[in-house]
Amino acid sequence: MNVVLFTDTYPPFINGVSTSCYNLTCALKEHGHKVLVITPRNDEGEMEYKDGILYVPGIAIKKIYGYRITTVYSSKIINFIKEFDPDIIHNQTDATIGQFAKLAASRLHVPIVYTYHTSYEDYTYYITHGFLDRLAKKITRTYSNSVAASSTEFITPSIKVKEFMRSVGNDIYINIVPTGIDFSLFEEKNIDEEKIKTFKKEHRIGENTKVFLILGRIAKEKSMDISIDYINKYYEKHPDEDIKLLIVGNGPQKEEYEELVKTLKIKDLTEFIGAVPANEVPFYYHLADIYTSASVTETQGLTFMEAMAAKTLVVARYDDNLSGTIIDGKSGFFFQDSESFINKIETIFKMSEDEKDKIKKEALEICDMYSIKHFYENIMRTYNRAIRKYW
Repeated sequence: MNVVLFTDTYPPFINGVSTSCYNLTCALKEHGHKVLVITPRNDEGEMEYKDGILYVPGIAIKKIYGYRITTVYSSKIINFIKEFDPDIIHNQTDATIGQFAKLAASRLHVPIVYTYHTSYEDYTYYITHGFLDRLAKKITRTYSNSVAASSTEFITPSIKVKEFMRSVGNDIYINIVPTGIDFSLFEEKNIDEEKIKTFKKEHRIGENTKVFLILGRIAKEKSMDISIDYINKYYEKHPDEDIKLLIVGNGPQKEEYEELVKTLKIKDLTEFIGAVPANEVPFYYHLADIYTSASVTETQGLTFMEAMAAKTLVVARYDDNLSGTIIDGKSGFFFQDSESFINKIETIFKMSEDEKDKIKKEALEICDMYSIKHFYENIMRTYNRAIRKYW
Protein backbone atom coordinates (compact mmCIF):
# COMPACT_ATOMS: atom_id res chain seq x y z
CA MET A 1 0.00 0.00 0.00
CA ASN A 2 1.23 3.51 -0.83
CA VAL A 3 0.43 5.98 1.96
CA VAL A 4 0.86 9.76 1.94
CA LEU A 5 1.05 11.38 5.39
CA PHE A 6 0.39 15.11 5.68
CA THR A 7 1.58 16.61 8.97
CA ASP A 8 2.59 20.08 10.18
CA THR A 9 5.18 18.61 12.55
CA TYR A 10 7.74 15.83 12.19
CA PRO A 11 11.06 14.93 13.85
CA PRO A 12 13.38 16.50 14.83
CA PHE A 13 10.52 18.64 16.18
CA ILE A 14 9.19 16.99 19.36
CA ASN A 15 5.53 16.79 20.30
CA GLY A 16 2.76 14.19 20.35
CA VAL A 17 1.75 14.60 16.70
CA SER A 18 5.36 14.40 15.54
CA THR A 19 5.92 11.22 17.55
CA SER A 20 2.69 9.68 16.29
CA CYS A 21 3.54 10.38 12.63
CA TYR A 22 7.08 9.08 12.98
CA ASN A 23 5.97 5.88 14.71
CA LEU A 24 3.28 5.31 12.08
CA THR A 25 5.78 5.83 9.26
CA CYS A 26 8.19 3.32 10.80
CA ALA A 27 5.44 0.74 11.41
CA LEU A 28 4.11 0.99 7.86
CA LYS A 29 7.58 0.68 6.30
CA GLU A 30 8.44 -2.25 8.54
CA HIS A 31 5.43 -4.11 7.12
CA GLY A 32 6.41 -3.42 3.52
CA HIS A 33 4.27 -0.36 2.74
CA LYS A 34 5.61 2.72 0.99
CA VAL A 35 5.23 6.05 2.79
CA LEU A 36 5.56 9.63 1.58
CA VAL A 37 5.59 12.23 4.37
CA ILE A 38 4.69 15.80 3.42
CA THR A 39 5.59 18.39 6.05
CA PRO A 40 6.82 22.00 6.31
CA ARG A 41 10.55 22.68 6.34
CA ASN A 42 12.04 23.54 9.73
CA ASP A 43 13.99 26.37 8.14
CA GLU A 44 13.96 28.69 5.14
CA GLY A 45 14.41 27.17 1.71
CA GLU A 46 12.80 25.57 -1.32
CA MET A 47 10.86 22.33 -1.65
CA GLU A 48 13.16 19.39 -0.95
CA TYR A 49 12.72 15.60 -1.03
CA LYS A 50 14.90 13.48 1.22
CA ASP A 51 14.56 9.92 2.57
CA GLY A 52 10.83 9.61 1.94
CA ILE A 53 10.00 13.11 3.21
CA LEU A 54 8.89 16.00 1.04
CA TYR A 55 9.75 19.24 2.84
CA VAL A 56 7.48 22.12 1.82
CA PRO A 57 8.50 25.80 2.20
CA GLY A 58 6.66 27.73 4.89
CA ILE A 59 6.56 30.91 6.93
CA ALA A 60 7.23 30.61 10.67
CA ILE A 61 4.43 31.57 13.07
CA LYS A 62 6.22 33.38 15.87
CA LYS A 63 3.33 33.08 18.32
CA ILE A 64 3.10 29.31 17.90
CA TYR A 65 6.54 27.85 18.44
CA GLY A 66 7.78 25.54 15.71
CA TYR A 67 4.82 25.88 13.31
CA ARG A 68 4.88 27.18 9.75
CA ILE A 69 2.23 28.33 7.29
CA THR A 70 2.59 26.64 3.91
CA THR A 71 0.83 26.92 0.59
CA VAL A 72 -2.54 25.14 0.45
CA TYR A 73 -2.00 24.03 -3.14
CA SER A 74 0.87 23.51 -5.55
CA SER A 75 0.67 21.72 -8.91
CA LYS A 76 4.33 20.75 -8.49
CA ILE A 77 3.58 18.95 -5.22
CA ILE A 78 0.40 17.40 -6.64
CA ASN A 79 2.40 15.95 -9.52
CA PHE A 80 4.98 14.62 -7.07
CA ILE A 81 2.21 12.86 -5.11
CA LYS A 82 0.59 11.59 -8.32
CA GLU A 83 3.87 9.98 -9.36
CA PHE A 84 4.00 8.26 -5.95
CA ASP A 85 0.60 6.71 -6.88
CA PRO A 86 -1.08 6.83 -3.44
CA ASP A 87 -3.70 4.34 -2.30
CA ILE A 88 -4.65 6.54 0.62
CA ILE A 89 -3.94 9.96 2.11
CA HIS A 90 -3.68 10.25 5.89
CA ASN A 91 -4.09 13.80 7.15
CA GLN A 92 -2.73 14.56 10.62
CA THR A 93 -3.44 18.30 10.86
CA ASP A 94 -5.76 21.21 10.12
CA ALA A 95 -3.02 23.71 9.41
CA THR A 96 -2.39 24.85 5.84
CA ILE A 97 -0.64 21.59 5.03
CA GLY A 98 -3.80 19.82 6.18
CA GLN A 99 -5.92 21.86 3.80
CA PHE A 100 -3.55 20.77 1.07
CA ALA A 101 -4.20 17.13 2.05
CA LYS A 102 -7.94 17.57 1.44
CA LEU A 103 -7.38 19.19 -1.96
CA ALA A 104 -4.90 16.48 -2.94
CA ALA A 105 -7.34 13.70 -2.02
CA SER A 106 -10.08 15.36 -4.02
CA ARG A 107 -7.86 16.06 -7.02
CA LEU A 108 -6.36 12.55 -7.11
CA HIS A 109 -9.62 10.75 -6.19
CA VAL A 110 -8.21 8.76 -3.28
CA PRO A 111 -9.71 8.18 0.18
CA ILE A 112 -8.59 10.44 3.01
CA VAL A 113 -8.23 9.37 6.63
CA TYR A 114 -8.06 12.10 9.24
CA THR A 115 -6.63 11.81 12.76
CA TYR A 116 -8.00 14.38 15.18
CA HIS A 117 -4.92 14.91 17.35
CA THR A 118 -5.64 18.32 18.82
CA SER A 119 -8.49 19.78 20.85
CA TYR A 120 -8.54 23.16 19.11
CA GLU A 121 -10.67 24.76 21.82
CA ASP A 122 -7.57 24.68 24.01
CA TYR A 123 -5.62 26.80 21.53
CA THR A 124 -8.03 29.62 20.62
CA TYR A 125 -6.28 32.04 22.99
CA TYR A 126 -3.30 32.17 20.62
CA ILE A 127 -5.60 34.05 18.23
CA THR A 128 -8.17 35.74 20.48
CA HIS A 129 -6.01 36.54 23.54
CA GLY A 130 -9.25 36.14 25.51
CA PHE A 131 -11.29 38.50 23.34
CA LEU A 132 -14.42 36.83 21.91
CA ASP A 133 -12.96 33.51 22.98
CA ARG A 134 -16.41 31.94 23.40
CA LEU A 135 -17.24 32.71 19.78
CA ALA A 136 -13.88 31.31 18.68
CA LYS A 137 -14.55 28.05 20.52
CA LYS A 138 -17.96 27.79 18.87
CA ILE A 139 -16.34 28.24 15.46
CA THR A 140 -13.74 25.54 16.19
CA ARG A 141 -16.50 23.10 17.15
CA THR A 142 -18.32 23.76 13.89
CA TYR A 143 -15.09 23.33 11.99
CA SER A 144 -14.24 20.07 13.78
CA ASN A 145 -17.63 18.68 12.75
CA SER A 146 -17.10 19.67 9.12
CA VAL A 147 -13.65 18.05 9.02
CA ALA A 148 -15.04 14.80 10.40
CA ALA A 149 -17.90 14.78 7.91
CA SER A 150 -15.58 15.38 4.94
CA SER A 151 -13.18 12.53 5.79
CA THR A 152 -13.52 9.03 4.37
CA GLU A 153 -12.58 7.66 7.80
CA PHE A 154 -12.12 9.60 11.04
CA ILE A 155 -9.73 8.70 13.87
CA THR A 156 -9.46 9.90 17.45
CA PRO A 157 -6.61 8.68 19.70
CA SER A 158 -8.82 8.28 22.79
CA ILE A 159 -12.35 7.91 24.11
CA LYS A 160 -12.08 11.44 25.56
CA VAL A 161 -11.79 12.94 22.08
CA LYS A 162 -14.56 10.73 20.72
CA GLU A 163 -16.86 11.90 23.50
CA PHE A 164 -15.97 15.52 22.71
CA MET A 165 -16.93 14.99 19.07
CA ARG A 166 -20.24 13.45 20.16
CA SER A 167 -20.86 16.37 22.55
CA VAL A 168 -20.63 18.87 19.69
CA GLY A 169 -23.17 16.92 17.64
CA ASN A 170 -21.04 14.68 15.46
CA ASP A 171 -22.62 11.30 14.66
CA ILE A 172 -20.24 9.77 12.10
CA TYR A 173 -18.40 6.50 12.75
CA ILE A 174 -15.27 7.21 14.81
CA ASN A 175 -12.25 4.89 14.92
CA ILE A 176 -10.43 5.00 18.27
CA VAL A 177 -6.77 4.35 17.48
CA PRO A 178 -4.33 5.19 20.28
CA THR A 179 -0.91 6.18 19.00
CA GLY A 180 1.58 3.36 19.26
CA ILE A 181 4.93 3.73 20.96
CA ASP A 182 8.12 1.80 20.38
CA PHE A 183 8.66 1.04 24.04
CA SER A 184 11.93 -0.76 23.36
CA LEU A 185 13.54 2.67 22.93
CA PHE A 186 12.92 3.38 26.61
CA GLU A 187 14.39 0.17 28.03
CA GLU A 188 17.21 0.55 30.50
CA LYS A 189 19.59 -1.54 28.37
CA ASN A 190 19.53 1.20 25.70
CA ILE A 191 20.65 3.93 28.09
CA ASP A 192 24.32 4.89 28.46
CA GLU A 193 24.96 4.67 32.20
CA GLU A 194 28.29 6.48 31.88
CA LYS A 195 26.51 9.35 30.16
CA ILE A 196 24.04 9.52 33.06
CA LYS A 197 26.88 9.58 35.59
CA THR A 198 28.63 12.36 33.66
CA PHE A 199 25.43 14.39 33.35
CA LYS A 200 24.72 14.09 37.07
CA LYS A 201 28.23 15.20 37.94
CA GLU A 202 28.09 18.20 35.58
CA HIS A 203 24.64 19.25 36.83
CA ARG A 204 25.28 18.71 40.54
CA ILE A 205 22.86 15.81 40.95
CA GLY A 206 24.00 13.78 43.91
CA GLU A 207 23.34 10.17 44.88
CA ASN A 208 20.42 11.21 47.09
CA THR A 209 19.04 13.98 44.87
CA LYS A 210 15.40 13.51 43.91
CA VAL A 211 14.98 14.52 40.27
CA PHE A 212 11.66 15.89 38.94
CA LEU A 213 11.17 15.98 35.18
CA ILE A 214 8.82 18.17 33.14
CA LEU A 215 9.03 17.46 29.41
CA GLY A 216 7.26 18.80 26.35
CA ARG A 217 6.33 21.97 24.53
CA ILE A 218 6.65 24.90 26.93
CA ALA A 219 3.30 26.51 26.22
CA LYS A 220 0.30 27.79 28.14
CA GLU A 221 -1.95 24.80 27.40
CA LYS A 222 0.58 22.42 29.02
CA SER A 223 0.12 24.11 32.44
CA MET A 224 3.79 23.72 33.34
CA ASP A 225 3.50 26.74 35.62
CA ILE A 226 1.22 24.67 37.86
CA SER A 227 3.78 21.85 38.03
CA ILE A 228 6.56 24.33 38.84
CA ASP A 229 4.45 26.00 41.52
CA TYR A 230 3.50 22.70 43.17
CA ILE A 231 7.09 21.46 43.20
CA ASN A 232 8.02 24.74 44.86
CA LYS A 233 5.29 24.23 47.48
CA TYR A 234 6.64 20.74 48.15
CA TYR A 235 10.10 22.21 48.61
CA GLU A 236 8.77 24.91 50.95
CA LYS A 237 7.38 22.15 53.16
CA HIS A 238 10.58 20.09 52.86
CA PRO A 239 13.39 22.68 52.59
CA ASP A 240 16.05 20.16 53.62
CA GLU A 241 15.15 17.83 50.77
CA ASP A 242 17.79 17.56 48.03
CA ILE A 243 15.75 18.03 44.83
CA LYS A 244 16.37 18.99 41.22
CA LEU A 245 13.88 20.08 38.55
CA LEU A 246 14.74 19.45 34.90
CA ILE A 247 12.55 21.09 32.25
CA VAL A 248 13.14 19.61 28.80
CA GLY A 249 11.65 21.31 25.76
CA ASN A 250 11.13 24.71 24.24
CA GLY A 251 8.23 26.99 23.45
CA PRO A 252 6.61 30.42 23.77
CA GLN A 253 6.35 30.38 27.57
CA LYS A 254 9.97 29.51 28.27
CA GLU A 255 11.08 33.02 29.23
CA GLU A 256 7.98 33.48 31.38
CA TYR A 257 8.72 30.28 33.31
CA GLU A 258 12.39 31.19 33.67
CA GLU A 259 11.17 34.32 35.45
CA LEU A 260 8.72 32.24 37.49
CA VAL A 261 11.45 30.04 39.00
CA LYS A 262 13.37 33.22 39.90
CA THR A 263 10.29 34.67 41.59
CA LEU A 264 9.70 31.43 43.49
CA LYS A 265 13.39 31.39 44.45
CA ILE A 266 14.00 27.91 43.07
CA LYS A 267 16.26 28.99 40.21
CA ASP A 268 19.21 27.15 41.78
CA LEU A 269 17.15 23.94 41.85
CA THR A 270 15.89 24.26 38.27
CA GLU A 271 17.51 23.74 34.87
CA PHE A 272 15.93 24.46 31.51
CA ILE A 273 17.57 21.93 29.23
CA GLY A 274 15.92 23.19 26.04
CA ALA A 275 14.79 21.14 23.07
CA VAL A 276 16.54 17.79 22.56
CA PRO A 277 16.50 15.30 19.66
CA ALA A 278 13.83 12.60 19.88
CA ASN A 279 16.44 9.87 20.40
CA GLU A 280 17.67 11.65 23.55
CA VAL A 281 14.27 11.86 25.23
CA PRO A 282 14.55 8.39 26.90
CA PHE A 283 17.80 9.53 28.53
CA TYR A 284 15.98 12.25 30.49
CA TYR A 285 13.24 9.91 31.67
CA HIS A 286 15.93 7.61 33.09
CA LEU A 287 17.58 10.55 34.84
CA ALA A 288 14.37 11.34 36.72
CA ASP A 289 12.76 9.86 39.81
CA ILE A 290 9.42 11.46 38.98
CA TYR A 291 7.86 12.62 35.74
CA THR A 292 5.09 15.12 36.39
CA SER A 293 2.61 17.05 34.27
CA ALA A 294 -0.40 19.23 35.04
CA SER A 295 -1.66 19.31 31.45
CA VAL A 296 -5.30 18.38 30.90
CA THR A 297 -5.33 19.19 27.17
CA GLU A 298 -3.72 15.97 25.95
CA THR A 299 -5.72 13.89 23.49
CA GLN A 300 -3.81 10.79 24.57
CA GLY A 301 -0.82 11.66 26.73
CA LEU A 302 2.16 10.01 25.04
CA THR A 303 4.71 11.41 27.46
CA PHE A 304 3.02 9.66 30.38
CA MET A 305 3.33 6.31 28.62
CA GLU A 306 6.92 7.02 27.60
CA ALA A 307 7.79 7.73 31.23
CA MET A 308 6.04 4.55 32.35
CA ALA A 309 7.96 2.56 29.71
CA ALA A 310 11.20 4.04 31.10
CA LYS A 311 10.15 2.90 34.62
CA THR A 312 9.89 6.48 35.82
CA LEU A 313 7.11 7.10 38.34
CA VAL A 314 4.36 9.32 36.96
CA VAL A 315 2.52 12.01 38.93
CA ALA A 316 -0.20 13.59 36.77
CA ARG A 317 -3.04 16.03 37.27
CA TYR A 318 -6.26 14.04 37.03
CA ASP A 319 -7.82 13.89 33.58
CA ASP A 320 -10.47 11.44 32.35
CA ASN A 321 -8.26 10.82 29.36
CA LEU A 322 -5.64 9.15 31.57
CA SER A 323 -7.98 7.03 33.69
CA GLY A 324 -7.29 3.88 31.66
CA THR A 325 -3.53 4.44 31.67
CA ILE A 326 -2.82 5.69 35.18
CA ILE A 327 -4.43 3.75 38.00
CA ASP A 328 -3.86 5.86 41.08
CA GLY A 329 -1.48 4.18 43.47
CA LYS A 330 -1.02 1.15 41.19
CA SER A 331 0.54 2.28 37.90
CA GLY A 332 1.11 5.94 38.77
CA PHE A 333 -0.38 8.77 40.79
CA PHE A 334 -3.01 11.48 40.29
CA PHE A 335 -3.25 14.88 41.96
CA GLN A 336 -5.95 17.56 41.85
CA ASP A 337 -4.34 20.44 43.76
CA SER A 338 -1.13 21.41 45.55
CA GLU A 339 -2.08 19.55 48.73
CA SER A 340 -2.73 16.26 46.93
CA PHE A 341 0.44 16.76 44.86
CA ILE A 342 2.53 17.14 48.01
CA ASN A 343 0.85 14.12 49.58
CA LYS A 344 1.59 11.93 46.55
CA ILE A 345 5.25 13.02 46.45
CA GLU A 346 5.62 12.33 50.16
CA THR A 347 4.05 8.91 49.67
CA ILE A 348 6.46 8.05 46.83
CA PHE A 349 9.57 9.10 48.73
CA LYS A 350 8.53 6.97 51.70
CA MET A 351 8.01 3.86 49.58
CA SER A 352 10.43 0.94 49.59
CA GLU A 353 12.16 -0.07 46.34
CA ASP A 354 9.97 -3.20 46.20
CA GLU A 355 6.84 -1.06 46.42
CA LYS A 356 8.10 1.21 43.65
CA ASP A 357 9.03 -1.78 41.49
CA LYS A 358 5.50 -3.14 41.82
CA ILE A 359 4.07 0.12 40.45
CA LYS A 360 6.60 0.17 37.62
CA LYS A 361 5.71 -3.41 36.69
CA GLU A 362 1.99 -2.57 36.61
CA ALA A 363 2.76 0.45 34.42
CA LEU A 364 4.70 -1.68 31.93
CA GLU A 365 1.81 -4.13 31.62
CA ILE A 366 -0.59 -1.28 30.84
CA CYS A 367 1.82 0.12 28.25
CA ASP A 368 1.48 -3.05 26.17
CA MET A 369 -1.99 -1.87 25.07
CA TYR A 370 -0.26 1.00 23.28
CA SER A 371 2.37 -1.05 21.47
CA ILE A 372 3.38 -0.39 17.87
CA LYS A 373 1.92 -3.80 16.96
CA HIS A 374 -1.60 -2.86 18.11
CA PHE A 375 -1.25 0.60 16.57
CA TYR A 376 -0.39 -0.84 13.17
CA GLU A 377 -3.23 -3.37 13.25
CA ASN A 378 -5.79 -0.68 14.14
CA ILE A 379 -4.50 1.68 11.46
CA MET A 380 -4.65 -0.98 8.76
CA ARG A 381 -8.26 -1.83 9.65
CA THR A 382 -9.12 1.84 9.24
CA TYR A 383 -7.21 2.17 5.95
CA ASN A 384 -8.89 -0.93 4.49
CA ARG A 385 -12.33 0.35 5.49
CA ALA A 386 -11.59 3.68 3.79
CA ILE A 387 -10.38 1.99 0.59
CA ARG A 388 -13.45 -0.25 0.46
CA LYS A 389 -15.63 2.86 0.36
CA TYR A 390 -13.93 3.78 -2.92
CA TRP A 391 -14.51 0.39 -4.60
